[in-house]
Amino acid sequence: MLEVQDLKTFYGKIQVLWGVSLQVQEGEIVAIVGPNGAGKTTLLNSILGLVRPTSGSVTFLGRRIDGLPSYAIAEQGISVVPESGRVFPDMNVRENLEMGAYYAWERRKEALAYVYQLFPRLKERERQLARTLSGGERQMLAIARALMSRPRLCLFDEPSYGLAPLMVREIFEIVQKIREQGVTVLLVEQNVRRALEIADRAYVLENGRICMEGECTELLESDHIRRAYLGM
Repeated sequence: MLEVQDLKTFYGKIQVLWGVSLQVQEGEIVAIVGPNGAGKTTLLNSILGLVRPTSGSVTFLGRRIDGLPSYAIAEQGISVVPESGRVFPDMNVRENLEMGAYYAWERRKEALAYVYQLFPRLKERERQLARTLSGGERQMLAIARALMSRPRLCLFDEPSYGLAPLMVREIFEIVQKIREQGVTVLLVEQNVRRALEIADRAYVLENGRICMEGECTELLESDHIRRAYLGM
């Protein structure tokens, strides 16, 4: 579904990604894990067209999308859940969700019914301003907004960041449920154990380079992963 090939990305004169390559097959959850500053968010931004790679390619469903503007990439069927559950604070819940339906406006009622079934708390708070929601509720709203366009592929940027442990578990259960309902997931996450427990495959990004990749069951047994990320 998604193929990133030899991606190099700079911020000014500073190189952040050094020849990153990865693949995501339809129906998978693929995790990208690594420490702060490794380039994980830059990788997502490069896929989304928010940052222009200097070289390399990004292909989605057989079509190259690197070089397209971000709105055109979204129209291809890719959505994103930004870090920290960023929402429109002075809009209510429903208005936030309708913003996510911009590319599928004619199907917004169907999409609303879908996300309200997935997140019944949002239905209860439909007229509540987003800035008055709890951190977990804002994260739910950010996920629901990303699903309003009924994407083929959803990118998650640190969905567990800043959340209480019970909410972290709920968010990861939602990610799994989304995949079960037909949405492919590319998951960037610092909570390495939880990411590897729910994903099919993973890439370890360190210092802008992929240093490991493989099935998650194998990576969980890796000495490097156990020492560097699991405290074992």
